[in-house]
Amino acid sequence: MPALSPTMSHGNVVKWMKKEGDKVEVGDVLCEIETDKATVEFESQEEGFLAKILVTEGSKDIPVNEPIAIMVEEEDDIKNVPATIEGGRDGKEETSAHQVMKPDESTQQKSSIQPDASDLPPHVVLEMPALSPTMNQGNIAKWWKKEGDKIEVGDVIGEIETDKATLEFESLEEGYLAKILIPEGSKDVAVGKPIALIVEDAESIEAIKSSSAGSSEVDTVKEVPDSVVDKPTERKAGFTKISPAAKLLILEHGLEASSIEASGPYGTLLKSDVVAAIASGKASKSSASTKKKQPSKETPSKSSSTSKPSVTQSDNNYEDFPNSQIRKIIAKRLLESKQKIPHLYLQSDVVLDPLLAFRKELQENHGVKVSVNDIVIKAVAVALRNVRQANGEKLFSPPFWDAEKGDIVMCDSVDISIAVATEKGLMTPIIKNADQKSISAISLEVKELAQKARSGKLAPHEFQGGTFSISNLGMYPVDNFCAIINPPQAGILAVGRGNKVVEPVIGLDGIEKPSVVTKMNVTLSADHRIFDGQVGASFMSELRSNFEDVRRLLL
Repeated sequence: MPALSPTMSHGNVVKWMKKEGDKVEVGDVLCEIETDKATVEFESQEEGFLAKILVTEGSKDIPVNEPIAIMVEEEDDIKNVPATIEGGRDGKEETSAHQVMKPDESTQQKSSIQPDASDLPPHVVLEMPALSPTMNQGNIAKWWKKEGDKIEVGDVIGEIETDKATLEFESLEEGYLAKILIPEGSKDVAVGKPIALIVEDAESIEAIKSSSAGSSEVDTVKEVPDSVVDKPTERKAGFTKISPAAKLLILEHGLEASSIEASGPYGTLLKSDVVAAIASGKASKSSASTKKKQPSKETPSKSSSTSKPSVTQSDNNYEDFPNSQIRKIIAKRLLESKQKIPHLYLQSDVVLDPLLAFRKELQENHGVKVSVNDIVIKAVAVALRNVRQANGEKLFSPPFWDAEKGDIVMCDSVDISIAVATEKGLMTPIIKNADQKSISAISLEVKELAQKARSGKLAPHEFQGGTFSISNLGMYPVDNFCAIINPPQAGILAVGRGNKVVEPVIGLDGIEKPSVVTKMNVTLSADHRIFDGQVGASFMSELRSNFEDVRRLLL
């Protein structure tokens, strides 16, 4: 199953355009696949015969890279394909080997990368752990144990950078660290991939080190070894063949074919290559490409000589900046949020003077120092607890949207996620049951969690979950902004700075007089699949009342 769009993880086989036994040329349309964006034609990158269809048309939610068919080079080989073979992960290894190796080569290669377990002493393979629910790969930040060290259950073996934070990895086994398979500093190591070997006895360490099997243990998880990867599938500059669909697309958009990289076998330019080039902006128009092909030794015209330095400057005026694992995941999740969640935005100005007076009173009369943000957290939590749906039922906390079932999942607690900026990216530690805690307790917890977040020491339970988020930029010259919902949550409140404004106020004598008040803008971003405008407005009304009369926070 090919990845026909950047966000595609599953696809549906709509229709097979070829049937078993048909001759297939490079560029022929094999089938139609429904992606997360549209229904797209899937072109063959191989030449041969369609021996067996593993996934029938109409099948849904087929994971990307799942085998869907088997092709053979010669028509006589069709009868050699087992009739009982099935699609899925079980058939993946056989399919890949069938495509890139002959039977005798398959046996030889398998023995070289998958050693016999009997060659090794008794050992335990340590795999890259999943240290958060959304983690699918991680970075080895540091090894605390070295090869040969004694390990007890609970010992910290190393530090692993996940999509959330840098966490300590504790051993669940007792023994000796015989071999480190993935060195520290390695990035994007897939969850489940072997990273080290542990043996029971110190005498077995040398046997592991001296064994070639120990060094190649990590290779056993590779689906296709490097030595048998089909070299022609790598992208190349230029091409030797062009598929009919790619040629039609190039003519429609008036592109220069030589400026597009070909990824098909034997340098074949495919339709997917043209689509990718158009999307990335790398494909040049035919007229522009003609100008670029002019030899540099010729005397340029006046106009070309003046424009040439600017081209050179723009080509070199950039720098690749590697992102941390946390920032990669943040970017991915924020993009998914904006693409998949219909954001409803509601803004309101709240009077801040009662809150500021209450904060001053706490400090002067009770010696309790709290920040404006601490009181905001409490005010938001109480508002969430008290907000009512149109039918009068209390909504004790913002619910979640279950995308698979299309249902609303209700929560039984008010857990507030606080956005904290760190060097590695934005972290969201959680104040659990914030509506039930005092303002001073919230203040202490916020300080502790913020410090842990900035030092990368947050435990998983301190940042996983949460039912609602607050992003406060009031300490900066930001009057208002719209925050992006942190999925799977259904809402986030953006808090701006307080500003003094003059507005009319009716005095005790009933006469309207000018008065200076401090106002703060708050913006609610809510999931419109869950919250109607009326529910969001009810929350904003409750929140505004909490700011105007701080005593409500004590109820």
